[in-house]
Amino acid sequence: MSPEHPTTAVSPPEGTPGQPPEESAPVPSRRTFIATTAAGGAVVAGGLVAGPSVFGAEPADAAGAPPDSRVSLTVNGERHTVTVDNRTSLLDLLREHLDLTGSKKGCNAGACGACTVLVDGRRVNSCLTLAIRLEGAEVTTIEGLAEGDRLHPLQQAFIDHDAFQCGYCTAGQIMSGVGCIDEGRTGSPEEIREFMSGNVCRCGCYVNIVRAVEQTARGK
Repeated sequence: MSPEHPTTAVSPPEGTPGQPPEESAPVPSRRTFIATTAAGGAVVAGGLVAGPSVFGAEPADAAGAPPDSRVSLTVNGERHTVTVDNRTSLLDLLREHLDLTGSKKGCNAGACGACTVLVDGRRVNSCLTLAIRLEGAEVTTIEGLAEGDRLHPLQQAFIDHDAFQCGYCTAGQIMSGVGCIDEGRTGSPEEIREFMSGNVCRCGCYVNIVRAVEQTARGK
């Protein structure tokens, strides 16, 4: 026979004599736990948003208007001095302050070329150019190309070759074409396409645009 093992006695839970032992607290359900946690998080977040900043009082100018600066530049032969928000682009200066709306705001990210103008004779995307960086600069827009009623040769060539449809990109295309001609980048249709590739025509008039630039470059 195998030896018997002694049985360990389990003491009953302590409690007040005559009363049943105290029951354990019920374990909350998963749904209750999630709801309680979400409510607590909302209270904390609300306190952070509505309460004072943990980093102290905000500077007085943080909630005020952004700083402005004065800039003087020549646009289409006319001198202008304006005060603008430091974040103002050349495109917005032209359209909103000088009422020169020929330059179009297409992508506003420098990807379409509709806003192309000449700054000191070089092509730039005016939507990416800060106005306050152009102190003393010479800016030419589509409005400044014609001489009175006489169109610029490239403007006339665009008409001759029907190099536009909707016309939204046309001002930028012409300004870029003028820059391309002045830079001597018109040796072949392939070269023109390469150096005007930053100007997008959603109507697809590229063949006629290249022909217009070629015509103008030959007559120069």
